[in-house]
Amino acid sequence: MPSRKQLANAIRALSMDAVQKAKSGHPGAPMGMADIAEVLWRDFLRHNPQDPQWPNRDRFILSNGHGSMLLYSLLHLSGYDLSIDDLKQFRQLHSRTPGHPEYGYAPGVETTTGPLGQGITNAVGMAIAEKALAAQFNQPGFDIVDHHTYTFLGDGCLMEGISHEACSLAGTLGLGKLIAFWDDNGISIDGHVEGWFTDNTPARFEAYGWQVISNVDGHDAAAVEAAIKQAKADTTKPTLICCRTVIGYGAPNKGGSHDCHGAPLGDTEIAAARDFLQWPHAPFDIPADIYADWDAKAKGGAQQQDWQQLFARYSAAFPELAAEFSRRVAGQLPANWAEQSQAYIAQLQANPANIASRKASQNALNAFGPLLPEFMGGSADLAGSNLTIWSGSKPLNASDASGNYIYYGVREFGMSAIMNGIALHGGFVPYGATFLMFMEYARNAVRMAALMKQRVIFVYTHDSIGLGEDGPTHQPVEQLAALRATPNLMNWRPCDQVESAVAWKAAIERTDGPTTLIFTRQNLAQQARSTQQLADIARGGYILRDCTGTPELIIIATGSEVELAMQAAAKLAEQGKAVRVVSMPSSDVFEQQDAAYREAVLPSAVSKRIAVEAGITDCWYKYVGLTGKIIGMTSFGESAPAEQLFAHFGITTEKVLEAAEQLLA
Repeated sequence: MPSRKQLANAIRALSMDAVQKAKSGHPGAPMGMADIAEVLWRDFLRHNPQDPQWPNRDRFILSNGHGSMLLYSLLHLSGYDLSIDDLKQFRQLHSRTPGHPEYGYAPGVETTTGPLGQGITNAVGMAIAEKALAAQFNQPGFDIVDHHTYTFLGDGCLMEGISHEACSLAGTLGLGKLIAFWDDNGISIDGHVEGWFTDNTPARFEAYGWQVISNVDGHDAAAVEAAIKQAKADTTKPTLICCRTVIGYGAPNKGGSHDCHGAPLGDTEIAAARDFLQWPHAPFDIPADIYADWDAKAKGGAQQQDWQQLFARYSAAFPELAAEFSRRVAGQLPANWAEQSQAYIAQLQANPANIASRKASQNALNAFGPLLPEFMGGSADLAGSNLTIWSGSKPLNASDASGNYIYYGVREFGMSAIMNGIALHGGFVPYGATFLMFMEYARNAVRMAALMKQRVIFVYTHDSIGLGEDGPTHQPVEQLAALRATPNLMNWRPCDQVESAVAWKAAIERTDGPTTLIFTRQNLAQQARSTQQLADIARGGYILRDCTGTPELIIIATGSEVELAMQAAAKLAEQGKAVRVVSMPSSDVFEQQDAAYREAVLPSAVSKRIAVEAGITDCWYKYVGLTGKIIGMTSFGESAPAEQLFAHFGITTEKVLEAAEQLLA
């Protein structure tokens, strides 16, 4: 029977061989953490390689994602649909084993962990989702939601600021089923970390309210096993297990130094490592007895079968809860959603109100929230400004996790990556809010949501210079352009309460990626619409005001500037000009419409066009061309009342009229 060290050495061998074949990669972390991984995956991790989506599986996150061959080796050895040929294609085009773990490429990869610190933060989100789902569905004798979230992280993850945001909140929320393993090897890319990372990490996590298990020999299986048992025994606090390891363990000449962090070991060092580890096998050759001891299919299948039997008894005792649990885990919307959400939108159109779109957003939450128990809301310490709390909001906290609203504190980046983790876990549709300007702090988490195609709703209020007196530090100018440039991200900037509700509906219904909802501080006039125009809002761009025959001029606007466009069009019509106004709350959605519809809204024969938006002008050239006019921002804002700022920067009806006169002259 293979020893534990031999089983761990299988990880080391596969990792160094794959990196060597790819001629790039990071062998150090997989070789250093192999012993920890062997204990966790073989003795503790509840998972079924034959059903990677089993709802009650433990989640495993490799936050130090550059060590991806550790994860790929574990998935391959334990029986997931990841072949030895897949490992041989490590870091190659179209392979299932990219350089960093990418969600959706290989079964068993729970999240994309490229940028350091986001993996541990996703893990916090998953642990929140587990705790909340358990509180909402478990009944005495029926713990249908009962699993752990495990994460490996390195010094780099701990240096990143996002880890402070997430781990602080994890302690406050008492996420007792979150267990993190710190790979304390003292090495980062630049070398020994003493010159730039001397934090007292155990004291830091104790201050967060974590259970800390220090001084664990990461190469001693018995010590690791004891630490995990101790971690699991305390369900009131998340746990940090501090594992002292040697980076590149087994490489006799390069192990323990940054030389093995991010580069292949080389043929000579690999041969020396094989001798040191007493691993005589050829590259990518794993003996049958080692495969047999690693194979988790039978054990995982039995664990899942036990759970399925429990769920069957639960279904008999609590049929409505069981049906609701199944619906939510599947990501399906309630049966009455489409009818009731559309009825609300029609009601808004029939009952005009001139309100800020952030208030319209809150009204939509009050209408949609009762229909959606899967909502998990939140705000980064701006609930009263973002208006993300609705009448059914209930705070989630350490003592009562049955709530549906998280007070994230001033943690925009952490909030956004936590929401990604909640979405990845399943059972919830997360939304969280901050000012649009502070999207910048969270930018990379928004990008990760788009990259992973996760159903996350990012709410951004105070969307322009209309913010007013807080000045340019708080006034977003270039942010809309950056968001629109992000692949697979749908962005909505509605012009009134009706478009705001349509935007919320679209975000909720979208299952293949994230959405941003961008709302104003200032009041907006509601626009009149026909039944057809009301339906066309969902297409991202539509004709809000038209003329008889072919238009001479098209004015395109979003958000608060639609009102300016409509006022200008009315005055131009009085002068006998044929003007069309296109409201484009989501250019991303508009671009997905068929060519015939887009041509009908923006006929190519009409070259005289004006775009109006209180943001940077660059992204509008694709609609107005080089001969059109764009009224927007070309600089940062200033501190003043909103109405003075719009006048100062020339975002007014008068400026639209001036531009029109120039084009029509």
